[in-house]
Amino acid sequence: MQTGPDDELTIGEVSRRTGVSVSALHFYERRGLIASRRNGANQRRYPRHMLRRISLLIVAKRLGIPLGDVGRVFTGLPLDHAPTHEEWQGVSRTWKRHLEERRHAIERLERELTGCIGCGCLSMKACLLLNPDDALQGQGPGPVRLRVGEPPQENDRTAPLPR
Repeated sequence: MQTGPDDELTIGEVSRRTGVSVSALHFYERRGLIASRRNGANQRRYPRHMLRRISLLIVAKRLGIPLGDVGRVFTGLPLDHAPTHEEWQGVSRTWKRHLEERRHAIERLERELTGCIGCGCLSMKACLLLNPDDALQGQGPGPVRLRVGEPPQENDRTAPLPR
């Protein structure tokens, strides 16, 4: 049987084609990341172009990209019809920028952690993990200077030394 681009898929077919569980497809749909319509028997039917969106969700998950970030990237893609070449190109450029930012943040984190863990000194002047007198408490929980994707916050008493 030949299929066309306008043929719709059942949720079971989408699950088999993508390897994504039915419950995960429901979750993605509730989050607005994918969409289906209901047929006369109230069964979900997915347009074939959802397979590409789901594939991108799978890749993003493997890379540890939060669904909120994926959703922001997907805002440039329509849910109600297959995206045009230009729309996919726009999303591709957005993904590229996003991945470059993540790569730079991970490289920065790697440099900082290698230096800190490698020396083991917990220097009162240079260590990014040290937080004397809890001076960074107002900047949020956890190792605020090591947050991936965010520039380190400067603080007079605890700012890292220039590199």
